[in-house]
Amino acid sequence: MQLFWFLPTHGDSRYLGTSVGARTVDHGYLKQIAQAADQLGFEGVLIPTGRSCEDSWVVASSLVPFTEKLKFLVAIRPGIISPTVSARMASTLDRISNGRLLINVVTGGDPDEQHGDGSFLTHSERYEVTDEFLKIWRGVAAGETVNFSGKHLKVENAKTLYPPVQTPYPPLFFGGSSEPAVDLAAEQVDVYLTWGEPPAAVAEKIKAVKDKADALGRTVKFGIRLHVIVRETSEQAWKAADELISYVTDDTIAAAQKAFARFDSVGQRRMAELHGGRRDNLEISPNLWAGVGLVRGGAGTALVGSAQEVADRIKEYAALGIETFIFSGYPHLEEAYRTAELLFPLLPLDIVRPAGKANLTGPFGEVIANDIVPAVDTRQPEQAAV
Repeated sequence: MQLFWFLPTHGDSRYLGTSVGARTVDHGYLKQIAQAADQLGFEGVLIPTGRSCEDSWVVASSLVPFTEKLKFLVAIRPGIISPTVSARMASTLDRISNGRLLINVVTGGDPDEQHGDGSFLTHSERYEVTDEFLKIWRGVAAGETVNFSGKHLKVENAKTLYPPVQTPYPPLFFGGSSEPAVDLAAEQVDVYLTWGEPPAAVAEKIKAVKDKADALGRTVKFGIRLHVIVRETSEQAWKAADELISYVTDDTIAAAQKAFARFDSVGQRRMAELHGGRRDNLEISPNLWAGVGLVRGGAGTALVGSAQEVADRIKEYAALGIETFIFSGYPHLEEAYRTAELLFPLLPLDIVRPAGKANLTGPFGEVIANDIVPAVDTRQPEQAAV
């Protein structure tokens, strides 16, 4: 099981849908989050893409020198950038980071944004371009000389002289809920990502991709993108969920849902259907809360509960075949610590942790009365309080 965190390059706050509790997201703050994720033992961080975000490639490049093991899941945008240029960028960043680059293939779902970037392709055409793009990109990134002539893209003698550290190339992640997306995932990507739908719906998507990949003789891994609101008790967690949207008004919800309605993304439509723009029935599955999606596009659900409850839900998704969990929480710096401290001990993660007097980097808990080093207690806080 691999747990990732998230860099909020579109903004961060203690509350959604308001400037109250907002904080400045500059390079210093992003560096704090990245270093926290690195030190806590998260596998990597997802950096979002789009006009509402700082550029993911520039951000990742700027943070590589300040981290040691952390991987960066960075977006490529077929139809907006050349596949050969993108492959060379990926190779360079993978070399600079010593093999810490992961690639998130984003076809785009907001026509208005696509038009602003000069792409006027339809939904189906974007997937055609993505298919051709990846055929070129994978060959070039793997060190091949590629000649390709397709419906949308054509290259001659396409190649890169400097190979990436990872072979044959940095792993490709991809998410999409439409039939063309499933076909693309089965044929060309390494990890298929789904947003946080109820387990039964996730199981259906996994089966659809797996069946098509099996027919092609390929193996695809699976991941899920979720927010997380975990606390020492269930009551505290649900209170925090309510507080997160306490400044969200009905007008804000209506405006956000109207904007999302213009998207031609099947995944975004499925997210919206989970709550229907209403706040009266947001727990759509045990410990799965759709409140974030009232005002936020993309991933709109959160796992909410005590550490044990959230860990149990994570294990349910893992039992379906999910290996990679990409989490986020508001605000992202504090919630990175809370997630690691409460959840990591309950999950099968390959993280080496200091313990007791063997910890040479600092106190493991606060030293008591100048002399006493606290004993290591493996119980969760709510258990220790009993």
